[in-house]
Amino acid sequence: MGDQSTVVAVIGGTGALGLGIARRLALAGYPVVIGSRDAARAVAAAAEMNAALGGSAIVGATNSEAAARAEVVFLAVPFASHAAILDEIGPVVSGKIVVDTTVPLQPPKVSTVHLPPEGSVAVATQNRLGSDVRVVSALHNVAAHRLQKDEAVDCDVLVCGNDKDARAIVVTLVDAMGLRGLEAGPLANSVVAEALTSVLIGINRRYKIDGAGIRITGTAKPS
Repeated sequence: MGDQSTVVAVIGGTGALGLGIARRLALAGYPVVIGSRDAARAVAAAAEMNAALGGSAIVGATNSEAAARAEVVFLAVPFASHAAILDEIGPVVSGKIVVDTTVPLQPPKVSTVHLPPEGSVAVATQNRLGSDVRVVSALHNVAAHRLQKDEAVDCDVLVCGNDKDARAIVVTLVDAMGLRGLEAGPLANSVVAEALTSVLIGINRRYKIDGAGIRITGTAKPS
């Protein structure tokens, strides 16, 4: 079970990845606030998921309300709306951990790597939110639809961030979701995980794989 004192917000929580994250964290015992620009949509999604899980751990709110209520904020939004949503939640995330899952996909060529001028979305997020926010990146290479199912997910999760304690907290959350989180160094290293998503999309298409993931081989995760 998770630490019941840790409230987790999922911004973009009505999307495929956001719903998967919210569901897995709720099942692990964390209170979850789903955030959306449309509060009614978030409330409806929370009610539907609570009914499916037989609990009441999930509530819905606007993006800014969800971020204000949480200690850890997951950001699961499209790259096209990323900057605007950062500006929306920015005033209420000072001192908090913001976990950015965003990949800089540029349709229609989503299997080709495109990176922002800052080098990675995660670095851009840190720059935009400011140094008092502990930005961590994670969950770039996990198929969203797999998180919404009661099944093991064959995928490791690279967790990057400049704050070692924040990285460790996010690894704990990833592990609670039934995945294996691995600390992968500073925020600048997020470029690897972000770029790899486009590669995996191409592999999925080419080899007809239903959600390819990654595994770090050769060593057990340290205890």
